[in-house]
Amino acid sequence: MFLRHVALASSLALMAGSAYADCQISGNVSIVGNEFPAIHTVAKNAAACTGGEVKSNLTADHQKINVDGMSGNPAEYTSAIIANSSIVALMNEDLVRPLNDLVAEYGQDIPKNQLISIDGNIMAVAFMANAQTLAYRKDVLAEIGVDVPSTYEEVLEAAEKIRAAGISQYPVGSAYKAGWNLAQEFTNMYIGHGGEFYKPGTPEVAINNAQGVAALNMMKALTEYMNPDFLTHDSNATGAEMEAGNVMIMNMWGSRMGALMDDEGAEEQVYSNITVGGPLTVAGGSTPASTLWWDGWTVAKNVSDEDAVATFLAMKHGTSPAILDDETMSQAVWMIEGYTPAPVNDGVFAAIAAGTTSYPMLPYHGLLHTALGDNLADFLLGKESAEQALADAEAAYTAAATEKGFLQ
Repeated sequence: MFLRHVALASSLALMAGSAYADCQISGNVSIVGNEFPAIHTVAKNAAACTGGEVKSNLTADHQKINVDGMSGNPAEYTSAIIANSSIVALMNEDLVRPLNDLVAEYGQDIPKNQLISIDGNIMAVAFMANAQTLAYRKDVLAEIGVDVPSTYEEVLEAAEKIRAAGISQYPVGSAYKAGWNLAQEFTNMYIGHGGEFYKPGTPEVAINNAQGVAALNMMKALTEYMNPDFLTHDSNATGAEMEAGNVMIMNMWGSRMGALMDDEGAEEQVYSNITVGGPLTVAGGSTPASTLWWDGWTVAKNVSDEDAVATFLAMKHGTSPAILDDETMSQAVWMIEGYTPAPVNDGVFAAIAAGTTSYPMLPYHGLLHTALGDNLADFLLGKESAEQALADAEAAYTAAATEKGFLQ
C-alpha cells in the first residue's frame, strides 16, 4: 500500500479548551503502546470510561508485539498507540480500520489537525508531537566554560573537556540499543548529513555512500564518550544514567524531558540543572540531525463494531482536554485543545521551528529501519568497516523488500 497523501496540520497554536462529556462505553478496550509518562496519562484517562472493560499493555517492546497482537480475529488489542513509523507496519498488514465513519458519528468535536488522513482515509488520531533534541547539565557546562552545543562536533569537544576535568568518564548518552533505537539514531545522523535513503522515486535503497559513512563515523566518535554498554541502552537506560549523575549531555526524546527534570529519581543538584536545548546539526549542515514525529491512536480492524466504538470513545476520552492539568501539561507537546506550552517542551518547539524533517512515512521504510538496527552494531564495535555495515544493511533491506513485493 503506497501512502500517496499524508495530511497532518502543522499548526500547534493554542486552542480554546472545551469540556468533554463523561465517557460511557459498551464493549471491551485493550490498548498497546509505549511506556513513557504521556502514554500512561492517555491510558489512565481512557480507563476512566465506565460501562466496559479498558485495559492496557504499555511496554518499550510495543512495536515487537502490536502487529501480532492485532493480527488475530478477534484482535488481542483493539487500539495501538503508534507514531509516524509504526502505523505503516499495521497498515501494510491491513490491521487498522479507517475512522471516517466513527469520526463522523462520534468525533465531530475532534480538532481537524489531530486527524491523520492517508489516501483520503482517517487512519489515526494524533495527540502529541515529538522529536529528539538536546538535554544537558547547565552547571557542568558552566564549570568547564563552554557554551551550549548546537552541533555534534561541539558535543565531542564538550565531552572531552568534561572527561579531562574528571567530572565524568562517560559524559555522553544516547539510545544506541541494538535494534530499533540504533536504527533511529542512524536515521537522525544520516538526515543531518544530508543523506537520501532511496534512489529518487523508487524503493531502491541508497545509503552506502559518503553521507552514510560520515554518519556512522560520527556515531562511533560519540560512543567513545558513552558507557561501554551503549548497545544495551534504550531511552529508559540512558535517561537513568543522566539522573544518576553520570551522563551530562545527550540526545533525548522531548516526551521524556519532563521525567528527567522533575524531582523524582535524581538528586537536587542533578535534576535542577538538567536543561532542554534544540536539535543538533552536524558536518556544517543546517538540517537538524533529528526527525519530527507525531504520536496517535488507532482502532483495530479485526474487532467487533461494538468494541470498535468503545475503543474510539475511550481513546477519544484518553486524549481529550480533560486530561490536561498542572501535572500532565508538561509531559508532552500535546496536540489537544487547551494545551499550554511548558519549558520542558522547548526542545520540540525548537525542532519544529528549525524545520526538522518528518520521519519517513513510507510503506517499505520499516524494513530499512529493521535492517539498520540489525547490521550497524558490528561497525560500532570495531568488527567491520562502515562500508561493510551499510552494505549488509542494504542487502538485508533488499531481500526483505523483494519478499514483500516492493522490489522486483
